Amino acid sequence: MIEIENIKKAFKDKVVLKGISTVFQKGKTNLIIGGSGTGKSVLLKTMIGLIRPDTGRVLYDGRDFYEGDAEVKQAIRREMGVLFQGGALFDSQTVEQNVRFPLDMLTNQSMEEKKERVAFCLKRVGLEGTGQRMPSEISGGMKKRVGIARAIVMNPKYLFCDEPNSGLDPLTSVKIDALIKEITEEFDITTVIITHDMNSVMEIGQHISFLYQGDKLWTGENTEIVNTDVPELQEFLFSNKLLRDLKP
Repeated sequence: MIEIENIKKAFKDKVVLKGISTVFQKGKTNLIIGGSGTGKSVLLKTMIGLIRPDTGRVLYDGRDFYEGDAEVKQAIRREMGVLFQGGALFDSQTVEQNVRFPLDMLTNQSMEEKKERVAFCLKRVGLEGTGQRMPSEISGGMKKRVGIARAIVMNPKYLFCDEPNSGLDPLTSVKIDALIKEITEEFDITTVIITHDMNSVMEIGQHISFLYQGDKLWTGENTEIVNTDVPELQEFLFSNKLLRDLKP
């Protein structure tokens, strides 16, 4: 479980986060949604340590990420897996090398142990036998799967996904959503996903936080979202044809 308490962040005179508090639940897909410029990416970056918040706390199973000592921070970082928006694969490395990278950087495992773990993760995301291929030789959807394999190779307790369906066709997006949800439940991970994809909201939105102009205006499940009485969320949702069709 991840708890964030009163997270505020400003860049010079521009206030981006105005005091966000919420809980991201273990074993569930926790979505952060909202329009462009609402603070979603900044919030994610404060959670993984890329941007320090001006005020507030980020708690990982009760451990304060920013107030903890170096040992606590390092332990939490080792428990994180991150799927970046563009995949962020190294073009000059094979699929296997890309997935193995966190193990090379953060563990003392033998090469045999690392190869075994990489093979397991590639098989889990449906890419068995692709380890020696280069990123240029695989599709966009496969690159996202490689990114997921790399994100879980350290057996993380916390998985962060930044727009996992960006640039993918609808069918591939559905498959990536299903894979993330399966992995979340199978390994009991606390998964946090930033998304604009309303199909993702309706299919895997087990716990959703809606941000608007730096504030959190609504929290709930996808079964509740179409009945929201929050005007800003209604406008965000029903500008999308899928949700207009579902509106009672």
